[in-house]
Amino acid sequence: MQTSIQQLLQAGSNQLVLIADNPQLEAEVLLAHVLHQPRSYLYAWSDNHLSDDQIKQYTEYLHRRCNNEPIAYIIGIREFWSLDFFVTPDTLIPRPETELLVESVLDIYQDKLKPVKLADLGTGSGAIGLALAHDCPIWQIYVTDASQNALQVARKNAQRLALKNVYFYQGNWCAALPDGNFDVIVSNPPYLGETEWEKYAAGLEFEPRSALVSSIDGLDAIRTISYSAKLYLKSKGYLLVEHGFLQGAAVRKIFAASGYNQIHSVRDLSGQERVTIGQYYP
Repeated sequence: MQTSIQQLLQAGSNQLVLIADNPQLEAEVLLAHVLHQPRSYLYAWSDNHLSDDQIKQYTEYLHRRCNNEPIAYIIGIREFWSLDFFVTPDTLIPRPETELLVESVLDIYQDKLKPVKLADLGTGSGAIGLALAHDCPIWQIYVTDASQNALQVARKNAQRLALKNVYFYQGNWCAALPDGNFDVIVSNPPYLGETEWEKYAAGLEFEPRSALVSSIDGLDAIRTISYSAKLYLKSKGYLLVEHGFLQGAAVRKIFAASGYNQIHSVRDLSGQERVTIGQYYP
Protein backbone atom coordinates (compact mmCIF):
# COMPACT_ATOMS: atom_id res chain seq x y z
CA MET A 1 0.00 0.00 0.00
CA GLN A 2 1.40 3.39 -1.00
CA THR A 3 1.63 6.20 1.55
CA SER A 4 0.71 9.79 0.69
CA ILE A 5 2.46 12.96 1.78
CA GLN A 6 -0.53 13.80 3.97
CA GLN A 7 -0.36 10.45 5.76
CA LEU A 8 3.39 10.71 6.28
CA LEU A 9 3.12 14.20 7.73
CA GLN A 10 0.48 13.05 10.21
CA ALA A 11 2.52 10.02 11.22
CA GLY A 12 5.67 12.10 11.58
CA SER A 13 3.93 14.74 13.66
CA ASN A 14 2.60 12.04 15.99
CA GLN A 15 6.10 10.63 16.46
CA LEU A 16 7.62 14.01 17.22
CA VAL A 17 4.97 15.22 19.64
CA LEU A 18 7.05 14.32 22.72
CA ILE A 19 10.32 15.83 21.46
CA ALA A 20 9.34 18.92 19.48
CA ASP A 21 7.74 22.22 20.45
CA ASN A 22 6.12 22.27 17.01
CA PRO A 23 5.94 18.66 15.78
CA GLN A 24 3.94 19.51 12.66
CA LEU A 25 6.51 22.06 11.52
CA GLU A 26 9.41 19.70 12.15
CA ALA A 27 7.71 16.89 10.26
CA GLU A 28 7.20 19.29 7.35
CA VAL A 29 10.84 20.41 7.36
CA LEU A 30 12.14 16.84 7.36
CA LEU A 31 9.78 15.62 4.65
CA ALA A 32 10.40 18.65 2.46
CA HIS A 33 14.12 17.98 2.75
CA VAL A 34 13.63 14.38 1.66
CA LEU A 35 11.72 15.60 -1.40
CA HIS A 36 14.07 18.54 -2.12
CA GLN A 37 11.02 20.77 -2.21
CA PRO A 38 9.73 23.81 -0.27
CA ARG A 39 7.22 23.12 2.51
CA SER A 40 4.43 24.61 0.39
CA TYR A 41 4.81 21.64 -1.97
CA LEU A 42 3.63 19.29 0.76
CA TYR A 43 0.18 20.86 0.75
CA ALA A 44 -0.08 21.63 -2.94
CA TRP A 45 0.61 17.93 -3.65
CA SER A 46 -0.57 16.32 -0.42
CA ASP A 47 -2.07 13.29 -2.18
CA ASN A 48 1.19 12.40 -3.93
CA HIS A 49 2.86 9.15 -2.90
CA LEU A 50 6.52 8.66 -2.00
CA SER A 51 8.87 5.97 -3.18
CA ASP A 52 10.10 3.30 -0.80
CA ASP A 53 13.52 4.98 -0.68
CA GLN A 54 11.96 8.33 0.20
CA ILE A 55 9.87 6.76 2.96
CA LYS A 56 12.96 5.00 4.31
CA GLN A 57 14.91 8.29 4.36
CA TYR A 58 12.06 10.11 6.11
CA THR A 59 11.76 7.33 8.67
CA GLU A 60 15.48 7.55 9.38
CA TYR A 61 15.24 11.32 9.86
CA LEU A 62 12.34 10.91 12.28
CA HIS A 63 14.32 8.32 14.25
CA ARG A 64 17.31 10.65 14.51
CA ARG A 65 15.09 13.54 15.62
CA CYS A 66 13.37 11.36 18.21
CA ASN A 67 16.85 10.68 19.61
CA ASN A 68 17.22 14.44 20.21
CA GLU A 69 19.48 15.16 17.24
CA PRO A 70 18.87 18.77 16.15
CA ILE A 71 17.07 19.21 12.83
CA ALA A 72 19.88 21.50 11.64
CA TYR A 73 22.33 18.59 11.78
CA ILE A 74 19.88 16.17 10.17
CA ILE A 75 19.25 18.36 7.12
CA GLY A 76 22.67 20.08 7.29
CA ILE A 77 21.28 23.61 7.00
CA ARG A 78 20.38 26.43 9.41
CA GLU A 79 19.06 29.89 8.58
CA PHE A 80 20.85 32.86 10.11
CA TRP A 81 20.46 36.53 9.14
CA SER A 82 18.02 35.37 6.41
CA LEU A 83 20.84 33.30 4.84
CA ASP A 84 21.16 29.52 4.71
CA PHE A 85 24.34 28.09 6.25
CA PHE A 86 25.72 24.59 6.07
CA VAL A 87 26.23 23.15 9.56
CA THR A 88 27.79 19.92 10.81
CA PRO A 89 28.56 18.51 14.29
CA ASP A 90 31.95 20.25 13.92
CA THR A 91 30.17 23.61 14.21
CA LEU A 92 27.69 25.15 16.59
CA ILE A 93 24.19 25.65 15.24
CA PRO A 94 23.75 29.42 14.69
CA ARG A 95 21.04 30.82 16.94
CA PRO A 96 18.74 33.81 16.49
CA GLU A 97 20.13 35.59 19.57
CA THR A 98 23.56 35.76 17.93
CA GLU A 99 22.09 38.07 15.28
CA LEU A 100 22.34 40.76 17.98
CA LEU A 101 26.12 40.62 17.54
CA VAL A 102 25.75 41.30 13.80
CA GLU A 103 23.26 44.10 14.49
CA SER A 104 25.60 45.68 17.04
CA VAL A 105 28.46 45.83 14.54
CA LEU A 106 26.19 47.40 11.92
CA ASP A 107 24.98 49.95 14.47
CA ILE A 108 28.58 51.08 14.94
CA TYR A 109 29.43 51.13 11.23
CA GLN A 110 26.22 52.36 9.63
CA ASP A 111 27.95 53.45 6.43
CA LYS A 112 28.39 50.12 4.64
CA LEU A 113 30.39 51.81 1.88
CA LYS A 114 33.16 52.74 4.31
CA PRO A 115 35.97 50.11 4.34
CA VAL A 116 36.17 48.13 7.57
CA LYS A 117 38.65 45.42 8.55
CA LEU A 118 36.94 42.91 10.84
CA ALA A 119 37.95 39.65 12.52
CA ASP A 120 35.47 36.98 13.62
CA LEU A 121 37.16 34.72 16.18
CA GLY A 122 36.00 31.11 16.56
CA THR A 123 33.80 31.45 13.51
CA GLY A 124 32.40 27.89 13.39
CA SER A 125 30.05 27.77 10.40
CA GLY A 126 31.04 31.35 9.62
CA ALA A 127 27.60 32.74 10.42
CA ILE A 128 28.67 36.04 12.01
CA GLY A 129 31.56 36.94 9.73
CA LEU A 130 29.86 35.79 6.54
CA ALA A 131 26.61 37.59 7.36
CA LEU A 132 28.62 40.81 7.69
CA ALA A 133 30.61 40.02 4.54
CA HIS A 134 27.35 39.49 2.65
CA ASP A 135 25.82 42.76 3.86
CA CYS A 136 29.06 44.76 3.46
CA PRO A 137 30.98 43.48 0.41
CA ILE A 138 33.53 46.31 0.63
CA TRP A 139 34.62 45.13 4.09
CA GLN A 140 37.58 42.79 4.66
CA ILE A 141 36.50 39.89 6.86
CA TYR A 142 39.02 37.59 8.57
CA VAL A 143 37.57 34.47 10.20
CA THR A 144 39.46 32.12 12.51
CA ASP A 145 38.78 28.79 14.15
CA ALA A 146 40.92 26.24 15.97
CA SER A 147 39.07 23.46 14.14
CA GLN A 148 40.13 22.75 10.57
CA ASN A 149 36.85 20.90 10.03
CA ALA A 150 34.86 23.94 11.13
CA LEU A 151 36.87 26.18 8.80
CA GLN A 152 36.05 23.83 5.91
CA VAL A 153 32.36 24.33 6.66
CA ALA A 154 32.85 28.11 6.78
CA ARG A 155 34.65 27.99 3.42
CA LYS A 156 31.76 26.03 1.91
CA ASN A 157 29.35 28.64 3.20
CA ALA A 158 31.41 31.47 1.72
CA GLN A 159 31.37 29.65 -1.62
CA ARG A 160 27.63 29.08 -1.34
CA LEU A 161 27.11 32.80 -0.76
CA ALA A 162 29.62 33.76 -3.49
CA LEU A 163 31.64 35.89 -1.06
CA LYS A 164 34.99 37.24 -2.23
CA ASN A 165 35.93 39.37 0.79
CA VAL A 166 36.53 36.65 3.41
CA TYR A 167 39.90 35.19 4.53
CA PHE A 168 40.29 32.01 6.60
CA TYR A 169 42.88 31.22 9.28
CA GLN A 170 43.22 28.23 11.58
CA GLY A 171 44.24 28.78 15.18
CA ASN A 172 43.16 30.02 18.59
CA TRP A 173 41.46 33.38 18.76
CA CYS A 174 43.70 36.35 17.84
CA ALA A 175 46.80 34.17 17.59
CA ALA A 176 45.48 32.87 14.27
CA LEU A 177 45.35 36.33 12.68
CA PRO A 178 48.10 37.09 10.16
CA ASP A 179 48.44 40.73 11.21
CA GLY A 180 46.70 43.46 13.20
CA ASN A 181 45.25 46.88 12.55
CA PHE A 182 41.62 45.74 12.78
CA ASP A 183 38.74 48.18 13.09
CA VAL A 184 36.64 45.65 14.97
CA ILE A 185 37.00 42.17 16.42
CA VAL A 186 33.93 40.07 17.22
CA SER A 187 33.41 36.67 18.79
CA ASN A 188 30.76 34.30 20.05
CA PRO A 189 33.13 32.25 22.23
CA PRO A 190 32.28 29.38 24.59
CA TYR A 191 30.81 30.84 27.76
CA LEU A 192 29.19 27.99 29.67
CA GLY A 193 30.93 27.06 32.91
CA GLU A 194 31.89 23.48 33.73
CA THR A 195 29.39 23.57 36.57
CA GLU A 196 26.60 24.58 34.15
CA TRP A 197 27.26 21.82 31.63
CA GLU A 198 25.16 19.21 33.41
CA LYS A 199 22.17 21.56 33.32
CA TYR A 200 22.41 22.21 29.57
CA ALA A 201 24.10 19.05 28.27
CA ALA A 202 20.88 17.24 27.30
CA GLY A 203 19.95 19.96 24.82
CA LEU A 204 23.48 20.44 23.49
CA GLU A 205 24.83 16.88 23.41
CA PHE A 206 25.27 16.84 19.63
CA GLU A 207 27.17 20.15 19.45
CA PRO A 208 30.95 20.53 19.94
CA ARG A 209 31.57 20.87 23.68
CA SER A 210 34.76 22.87 23.12
CA ALA A 211 32.69 25.60 21.47
CA LEU A 212 30.34 25.77 24.45
CA VAL A 213 32.28 25.30 27.70
CA SER A 214 35.13 27.49 28.95
CA SER A 215 36.57 26.69 32.39
CA ILE A 216 34.76 26.63 35.71
CA ASP A 217 33.07 30.03 35.36
CA GLY A 218 32.69 30.06 31.57
CA LEU A 219 34.79 33.21 31.15
CA ASP A 220 38.29 31.99 30.28
CA ALA A 221 37.86 32.36 26.51
CA ILE A 222 36.46 35.86 26.98
CA ARG A 223 39.43 36.76 29.20
CA THR A 224 41.89 35.51 26.58
CA ILE A 225 40.13 37.38 23.77
CA SER A 226 39.84 40.57 25.81
CA TYR A 227 43.52 40.58 26.80
CA SER A 228 44.82 39.84 23.29
CA ALA A 229 42.39 41.68 21.00
CA LYS A 230 43.72 45.10 21.98
CA LEU A 231 47.06 44.12 20.43
CA TYR A 232 45.35 43.61 17.07
CA LEU A 233 43.01 46.61 17.06
CA LYS A 234 43.56 50.02 15.51
CA SER A 235 43.43 53.01 17.82
CA LYS A 236 39.78 53.36 18.90
CA GLY A 237 38.97 49.93 17.48
CA TYR A 238 36.07 47.91 18.90
CA LEU A 239 35.78 44.53 20.58
CA LEU A 240 32.35 42.86 20.74
CA VAL A 241 31.63 39.50 22.38
CA GLU A 242 28.48 37.52 22.94
CA HIS A 243 28.05 36.03 26.42
CA GLY A 244 25.52 34.47 28.75
CA PHE A 245 22.58 36.59 29.85
CA LEU A 246 23.86 36.72 33.45
CA GLN A 247 27.49 37.48 32.55
CA GLY A 248 27.24 41.11 31.48
CA ALA A 249 28.66 42.61 34.67
CA ALA A 250 31.53 40.09 34.78
CA VAL A 251 32.44 40.71 31.12
CA ARG A 252 32.41 44.47 31.64
CA LYS A 253 34.89 44.01 34.49
CA ILE A 254 37.12 41.87 32.26
CA PHE A 255 37.03 44.54 29.54
CA ALA A 256 37.84 47.26 32.06
CA ALA A 257 40.77 45.27 33.47
CA SER A 258 42.10 44.92 29.90
CA GLY A 259 42.02 48.68 29.39
CA TYR A 260 38.98 49.17 27.17
CA ASN A 261 36.85 52.30 27.23
CA GLN A 262 33.22 53.15 26.47
CA ILE A 263 32.26 49.71 27.79
CA HIS A 264 28.59 48.81 27.65
CA SER A 265 26.35 45.80 27.18
CA VAL A 266 23.54 45.46 24.64
CA ARG A 267 20.26 43.84 25.60
CA ASP A 268 18.28 41.43 23.45
CA LEU A 269 14.54 41.67 22.76
CA SER A 270 13.77 39.98 26.08
CA GLY A 271 15.83 42.60 27.95
CA GLN A 272 18.79 40.34 28.73
CA GLU A 273 22.39 41.52 28.35
CA ARG A 274 23.88 39.38 25.56
CA VAL A 275 26.65 41.43 23.88
CA THR A 276 29.33 43.56 25.48
CA ILE A 277 31.24 46.24 23.55
CA GLY A 278 34.47 48.00 24.37
CA GLN A 279 36.65 50.50 22.51
CA TYR A 280 40.42 50.48 22.91
CA TYR A 281 42.51 53.66 23.15
CA PRO A 282 46.23 52.72 23.25
